[in-house]
Amino acid sequence: MVQLTPEQLIGEFQDAVVELYFARKRILALEAENADLKARLEGLEAADAAGPGEPRPA
Repeated sequence: MVQLTPEQLIGEFQDAVVELYFARKRILALEAENADLKARLEGLEAADAAGPGEPRPA
């Protein structure tokens, strides 16, 4: 089993914290994109329900 020095453990922890920070930023961006796509889909479904004579939103 490999044993790390206290300095190596601190470095590993700091790397993990940075990775977590960027992962959370990416999650927030994906959640925002998902909300936008859901809203667009709901708009298209509403246009389809309105009938074929109604123009679809862009």
